[in-house]
Amino acid sequence: MSLLEIVTQSVAVRTNHRVKNLEVEIATSGDRVVLRGQVNSYHVKQLAQQGAREALPNARLENAIVVE
Repeated sequence: MSLLEIVTQSVAVRTNHRVKNLEVEIATSGDRVVLRGQVNSYHVKQLAQQGAREALPNARLENAIVVE
């Protein structure tokens, strides 16, 4: 399983698959992660961030998920 798949799966599981159009970008060095998608609450946005942190605890994280 690739690093991208691990982070994507961790976010999906942590949010119970509530992020619509989830996109995860990981820098080739693995030290930067960007999350994109749409959610219906700030709580789910935070859960997505926690999922990414669990998978890559030392990466710089940009949470660009939009709350609709």
